[in-house]
Amino acid sequence: MILQTLVSGLTIGCIYGLAALGLVLIYKTTDVVNFAQGEMAMFTTFISYIFLNSYGLPYYLSFILSLLFAAVLGIVAHQGIMRPVQKASLLNQIVLTLALYMFLRGVAGILWGHIPVGYPEALPGEPFQLGQVFIKPNELFVLGVSLLLMVVFYVIFHYTKIGLAMRAASQDVSTSQLMGVRVLGIFTWAWAIGTVLGGVAGMLIAPITYLDPNMMQEVSILAFAAAVLGGFVSLPGAVLGGLFIGIFETIVATYISTELKTPLVFLLIILILYVRPNGLFGVEYTRKV
Repeated sequence: MILQTLVSGLTIGCIYGLAALGLVLIYKTTDVVNFAQGEMAMFTTFISYIFLNSYGLPYYLSFILSLLFAAVLGIVAHQGIMRPVQKASLLNQIVLTLALYMFLRGVAGILWGHIPVGYPEALPGEPFQLGQVFIKPNELFVLGVSLLLMVVFYVIFHYTKIGLAMRAASQDVSTSQLMGVRVLGIFTWAWAIGTVLGGVAGMLIAPITYLDPNMMQEVSILAFAAAVLGGFVSLPGAVLGGLFIGIFETIVATYISTELKTPLVFLLIILILYVRPNGLFGVEYTRKV
């Protein structure tokens, strides 16, 4: 029973980890907390549903095209909305992401309504038994895609020029500019990649829950919690925070109560932050406001 619970927890935890990874990447690179991350993911998921349902495209082609849409959405959000106000205070920039959040949710409600609809699984089929654990084919898809993306992201972030430039910009923008790094371009890349990661999380969670303009509300909250738990500046911490929350809430839902899973998650996070105020992987630093 516990192994079955762990598999379910890892599956949902991977989704939280991907969403948190996108949040932390944008924050770590640009210093801006993107509160519109969930709605951008929701919009991407609706676009993928249109590719699937209206145009009859195969799942994997719809998935790839939706990732391209997410990248463009992230680029447009940065270039068209965030870049013009880059000299404004960080608080004003964060409020602007809240405005984008409300705008995207409102547009989605107008275009597609608020009636939840089912979203198809990538690998439909009956669960198969592996030892004492029953695993759904779609759970394997979620785990496989999440692991693949995390590996690809790690390689990009550590072994490519774009990744090295992102790391440099996250450490010191002024020095990076003096060294010839096109910081604004790097910021755009961060928004594009962060939005893609969120979009993947949306398309992976939709078959488990439902598709409507509110679909990412709980996921976004728990992704923020995972990012905070990981320190909000640690990319591995965001992933591990997501996995931890996914496993913990699944254990609570299975053995205690589904109604208590979210309150107990946040109670545990409060206790952890009481002991480690900067999160499990965060570092203490001073910033001039």
